[in-house]
Amino acid sequence: MVIDGHFHIWSLARGDYGWLTPEFRVLYRDYGLAHWRDEFAPLGVSAGILVQAAPTEDETTFLLEHALAHPGEVAGVVGWTDFERDDAPARIAALATHPHLVGLRPMLQDLPDPGWIGRPFARRALDAMVESQLTFDALVRPVHLPWILELVERHPSLTVVVDHAAKPDIAAGQGREAWSERLAALAAHPSVYCKLSGLWTEAAPGSPVETVEPWARRVLELFGTERTIWGSDFPVVRCAGEGRAWLTHALELVGSYGPDAVPRVFGANARRAYRLGPPAVAGSGAS
Repeated sequence: MVIDGHFHIWSLARGDYGWLTPEFRVLYRDYGLAHWRDEFAPLGVSAGILVQAAPTEDETTFLLEHALAHPGEVAGVVGWTDFERDDAPARIAALATHPHLVGLRPMLQDLPDPGWIGRPFARRALDAMVESQLTFDALVRPVHLPWILELVERHPSLTVVVDHAAKPDIAAGQGREAWSERLAALAAHPSVYCKLSGLWTEAAPGSPVETVEPWARRVLELFGTERTIWGSDFPVVRCAGEGRAWLTHALELVGSYGPDAVPRVFGANARRAYRLGPPAVAGSGAS
């Protein structure tokens, strides 16, 4: 059973996607579960982790509603809540009672202070996540990685998943050594996973998918096939090319690491990182 460790849906009419503007031509439209299904189900992807794309609890509710309607396809939801609120720990505990909420993701890459996640209010929120057994998705760039390392050292019981391998600057080819060293420091902690996702969109426009292979291999070297999670990053991947091309390349790449690599990277690791239950029977209908 292939699990997509990272995909999105959205409805423009909801109005809370501040980053989603008409300049993102291929993205500036509604995307529902049916679009993701049509892209990946023919290639064997049967379930996925639905990840927030707007910093609002309304969107988290929107995603959880889809999870309830399609429990076979939506294996879990990574949502959002406001860590800065005084009642954030209570809100996190309440959200965690939903059977499909598996994690939370503040949109750190969009915040002006790279050290935001180290502030006292964030520490309290992270403690609440540990208590509720929720996974922390780190939407970051290389500049944030030292702060994520401090987070991991401060909260050793918190499962952390680094989204999109921290978005290295593949297009310019700059900072690869620093990115690799900082990621290696995180990989030394067994509570940290890394998503093999989002790399193609960090390459120069028009680059073939093979461009990302050296970066992808570094992720696999650091986290092994035991803590690397494949994700499509659909529909954002469409800014670089077809999602099918990314899946096909990733399967070939991961398959070169041995017979057990694909089942782990394309399923088992996501189940472990997000504490998923046994596979559900796929639902029907489109979003």
